[in-house]
Amino acid sequence: MTHHLCLIASLFAAHAAFAQAPQPAAAPAAPRPAQRPVDRIVAIVNDEVVTANELRARAHIAETQLRRQKIQPPAADVLERQVLERMIVDRAQLQLARETGVRVDDATVNAALGRVAESNGLTVQALRQRLESDGVSFRQFRDDIRQDIILNRLREREVDSRVQISDSELENFIAAQSGVAADAEEVNVAQILLRVPENSPTDRIDATRSRADDLAAQLKSGADFARVAASFSNAPEALQGGELGWRNADRLPTLFLDAIKGLKIGDVSPVVRSPNGFHILKVLGRRSGVDSKLSMGPVQQTRARHILLRVSDLTPEPEVRRRLDEMKQRIEGNQIEFGTLARLHSLDPSGSRGGDLGWLYPGDTVPEFEKAMDALKINQVSAPVQSPFGWHLIQVLERRTEQASSERARLQARQALRDRKADEAYQDWMRQLRDKTYVEYRLDERS
Repeated sequence: MTHHLCLIASLFAAHAAFAQAPQPAAAPAAPRPAQRPVDRIVAIVNDEVVTANELRARAHIAETQLRRQKIQPPAADVLERQVLERMIVDRAQLQLARETGVRVDDATVNAALGRVAESNGLTVQALRQRLESDGVSFRQFRDDIRQDIILNRLREREVDSRVQISDSELENFIAAQSGVAADAEEVNVAQILLRVPENSPTDRIDATRSRADDLAAQLKSGADFARVAASFSNAPEALQGGELGWRNADRLPTLFLDAIKGLKIGDVSPVVRSPNGFHILKVLGRRSGVDSKLSMGPVQQTRARHILLRVSDLTPEPEVRRRLDEMKQRIEGNQIEFGTLARLHSLDPSGSRGGDLGWLYPGDTVPEFEKAMDALKINQVSAPVQSPFGWHLIQVLERRTEQASSERARLQARQALRDRKADEAYQDWMRQLRDKTYVEYRLDERS
């Protein structure tokens, strides 16, 4: 679920630019409907078209998002080309998903919408009103969420599930990480990627390298990294100024770690070559990590239990929350025992055990659940908590500090290495998919 949540958060960040825009003091009594520009085709992707109106809408969202991040957007024509490239890659993935049977049902989309609304202190209806009052189609917003979930499921099937870790790779990784302390450093890095298609001729590779060198020179002369990334980078996060976000060292490619070694905050790396193309990296921040993947020191464990309910057509979100609030009151009033309610009502397999999840290590549950659980005192019952799996009541039964076992350390090491390889494999897969996609550009044509 992790990629899914990230994608949804990224999606909402773009749309929230509209939802949080300042409202006019008074609406006109009889507003005239906005004229919609005459539509035309700006690109053909395999057997589908991308229209000018679609591109304008996406470019407007991207521009507003960049401004909210205090990044100066590139010129309109440059931004349109950047957005069009993102749309082409997304369209190619959606076509593959459709051809191979990837589907997302309405219940999953409804649950994701609920999480987006909840994270912004709104009900779904209030979110809808907020978006539509600013001219954003709620239907399109819903379709975008469905699209992001589809793309995430496609990645899980085509890339993540195929990543294999050999014993020798694992041993080498553990040996390399053996000196990493429990508070290992986290790094926030931004990148500019100039992609080189597979089997490109030497002259194209040389031209791309020359362009990368030119951008690096501009950056060293004071050009804004985020704006250059938004203007020229071929990476998925280009329209976020190239920012990758905070990551433990074990989540960054070795190539990146080597390139930023010794760089201070604000420093920009030389041009780096990878199978995908040429990269320029900037260190945005460094900080001590909270949890090391390979920590062998004492670790706090929590024994907890929960009751899980899910939103459905028969039990909408307000009803689910009402039922959980009622259960919480009954438990706190000593009218009924937590485990009894879990056995009667919880939709999680742990319900048969009275909701008992056993001893949990940090990272064993999704962040929303873990954050709420960590805030509880012993025997305290949480308010209703939303996670990707539904709505929970959580109770902490015990806490203890234990030495992490070598077996668990190996499992964590394997997962850390899998995450790193999956990120790299995804970039390779995306490049290969884009290279074999038929694209016909018509952006410069005028009807």
